[in-house]
Amino acid sequence: MTDKIVVLTTCDSPQQAESVARRLLEKRLAACVNILSGARSIYRWKGAIEEAAELVLLIKSRRDLFPALRAELSRVHSYEVPEVIALPVVDGSEAYLAWLEGETGAI
Repeated sequence: MTDKIVVLTTCDSPQQAESVARRLLEKRLAACVNILSGARSIYRWKGAIEEAAELVLLIKSRRDLFPALRAELSRVHSYEVPEVIALPVVDGSEAYLAWLEGETGAI
């Protein structure tokens, strides 16, 4: 098991997705953010079943940065309750994990 994580969130527009991604990169809370378009979400919200077109963000980061990353997502996200789910990276390419380490953390 590594200390690296992939954080999932969704956004409702390409502009918001890019804004969130750039903010996390500028603050060095993420080394990379993939923006995947074309997601169709069906979910329960306030007692009703809703449907929305969304973009999925795959945020590559470190476990120790997750509290700050989560707080920043909550601060800049337009959703009342944004998805913020961290998945552990069990293993990976040594070179990629070293790059991820070097691109996150102290500014």
